[in-house]
Amino acid sequence: MTEVTVGSFDETMWSGLLHGGHGGTFMGVPSIELDRDVIRASGTKAVVYGFPFDATTISRSGANYGPRAIRETSVQFTNFQATYDFDLFAHLPLADGGDCKVALGNTVKTFERVEADIAEIVAGGAIPVVFGGDHSVSIPVGKAAKRVGTSPGWVQFDTHLDAAPHVGGEELNHCCTITRAVDNGYDPSKIVLVGISGWMNPKTELKYCRDQGIRVIWLEDIWEHGAAWVVDQILERVGEEGFYLTFDVDSLDAAYAPGTCAPTPGGMTMREALEIVRGISPAGLIGIDVAEALPAHDHSTRTQLIAGRIVLEALAFHAGSPRTPVKVG
Repeated sequence: MTEVTVGSFDETMWSGLLHGGHGGTFMGVPSIELDRDVIRASGTKAVVYGFPFDATTISRSGANYGPRAIRETSVQFTNFQATYDFDLFAHLPLADGGDCKVALGNTVKTFERVEADIAEIVAGGAIPVVFGGDHSVSIPVGKAAKRVGTSPGWVQFDTHLDAAPHVGGEELNHCCTITRAVDNGYDPSKIVLVGISGWMNPKTELKYCRDQGIRVIWLEDIWEHGAAWVVDQILERVGEEGFYLTFDVDSLDAAYAPGTCAPTPGGMTMREALEIVRGISPAGLIGIDVAEALPAHDHSTRTQLIAGRIVLEALAFHAGSPRTPVKVG
């Protein structure tokens, strides 16, 4: 019989696919060690990072399987965008750093590990590209990514304000993304919420956004003014030091994104989201995450494909993709 030392812990027990979810790399790109020197020496400019964590969700669970599912469906993408004759990998070399080692049942420890990993990516001169996970994943990622600039902006696509001070006393919750961003040093005047709508936004959170001077672009604003107007509104706010982009897939209409923790009937269209993401990304991404993709409730993997495409569009236009389609024939 094998002796087990009291207090010992076998790290390998929790490193398999069930808990890590890392079944392969995003789009088949090379794997890379999360070490700043390795990242810098490789010339990698963006590092994919899975954050399979949904311990704070107050709605449907299962977003912890998001990173694995998004990687699996990414085989349906190539690195070339024919519309703009643009090769993403030629302009922005991409690698996959694997998944966060989630400390099961311990949000604080998990977030500390994530901050350390993201800090290595940033110090290596690369953009962290994160797949969640519930929307609390933005808290440690955004905190660590901020080290790149002195005062970057924050752009959040969401149907919810996510401005709760806490949920039942827990401050590290997916309903507290904006409040923690402010606590972590993001200037409220440079925070923009895009696509807010529906019946799950408490009055107290609306008051917080008003009091802090946070810009809220309602879904109805998009309907009335169009995506190009939204782009202008965002760029006026975020300033010239780049911005952190977090995209909650529940900002999209449930017809496009059914596979999420809190589906939104009547949300944004994918076309509106693409136009806005393309328009703002040249202003300088310091980091990006896509949150709340829930494979168990997805139909035909459409939400997972959306997550992958949003990231590719943001990275391409950040890296200098032309904005005018090529002429053929």
